[in-house]
Amino acid sequence: MHYAWIISFTGILVFVLSQGFGKMSYSVILPSMKDGLSLTYTQVGLIGTGNFIGYLVLATVGGFLASRFGSRRFIFLSLIVMGVGLFLTGRSDSFSFALVMRVIVGIGNGGAVVPMITLPAAWFIARKRGLAMGIVNMGVGLGLSLSGLILPYCISCYGADGWRYAWYLMGIVVLVCSFVCYALLRDHPREKGLTMYGGQTEESTAGATISLLSTFQKVVGEKEIWKLACVYFMFGLSYMIYLTYFIAYLTREIGMQTAEAGRVFAILGFLSIFCGLPWGSFSDRVGRRYAALLAYLTLAISFLLFAFCQGTFALYLSAIIFGTTAFAIPVIMAAAVGDAVGGRLAAAGFGFITLFFGIGQAFAPFIGGWIKDTTGTFTNGFVVCAVIALLGAFSSLFLKKRVQEQSERH
Repeated sequence: MHYAWIISFTGILVFVLSQGFGKMSYSVILPSMKDGLSLTYTQVGLIGTGNFIGYLVLATVGGFLASRFGSRRFIFLSLIVMGVGLFLTGRSDSFSFALVMRVIVGIGNGGAVVPMITLPAAWFIARKRGLAMGIVNMGVGLGLSLSGLILPYCISCYGADGWRYAWYLMGIVVLVCSFVCYALLRDHPREKGLTMYGGQTEESTAGATISLLSTFQKVVGEKEIWKLACVYFMFGLSYMIYLTYFIAYLTREIGMQTAEAGRVFAILGFLSIFCGLPWGSFSDRVGRRYAALLAYLTLAISFLLFAFCQGTFALYLSAIIFGTTAFAIPVIMAAAVGDAVGGRLAAAGFGFITLFFGIGQAFAPFIGGWIKDTTGTFTNGFVVCAVIALLGAFSSLFLKKRVQEQSERH
């Protein structure tokens, strides 16, 4: 078996730790943490925003640093920072302390995600990248599913302080598993005496040292990168409102029991484990443009169901639709970046478009919480999600057709 597959499957673990535990788990813990610290929804939204501000900072510069100094070490250090931040979040006794800890977790999260999702671009030729990045992205759904199944049980076992033990548990797991990731990851096929999976080397300069300034100039000078940044911004702004207030909406507004809400969340997470594979392969066949368009339209349907249909069946259906499409956009964007700038600069390129994704993601929890406190309902926030998703679908039409074919010819 080519070692490229070890890289992709190790990426699943990295994403379970960084995306599943570091970011998505907040939705599950939010209701009990809100009560434990006597917070408003605007405050819990700001705490979520703090996480994404940290993510934004490191994701933006981390891609460039990983391209310069190596993804393996950068991912390892980022996971260590995130594990410490998760553990200390459980020690929160005020809004300000929780906010600072979530910023730290976000820094670790951003530092791990961007290099990891683009690392397959250095191991796989262009026509296999969508599949490889889809495998890596399975970790997000697996992390979501584990959060929905394990954390509610942990919270219920320890009563009023159960949310603290949930943070402790995740922090310890991340710290231990970070060493496993470091042992398995490698930056480039040449470290194993191999070429890219597929037998080709995409760039004649593979392995050469590229300065940070040169890397930045090459990335920002590519027009397609700016289009991808706009498309990715829409995803960050729309999906995070939905996920952040998913459990709170079901339990506090719909009246669903916490255990059942956790099951719905777990179903969403379980289905999203596998969504990256078909969407990545689909984008390999039809192009990133049409794959992103269809993914956004599907997400819009999920958001509208959540907003206007409060029956149990409709709520489950919304979660199922979202789960089957949840993380198609990151996979498509990561593959498209590799197509546009090549495997060597993929981490830097994805880090750059993540700046725009992170801006949308950072504002999302605050906007959703403010809408709830202002209007008294989460429904309007989900309508906003649907409108933004439709704008994302429209923006996708401006992407190049079959851009990966140009990359292979070069």
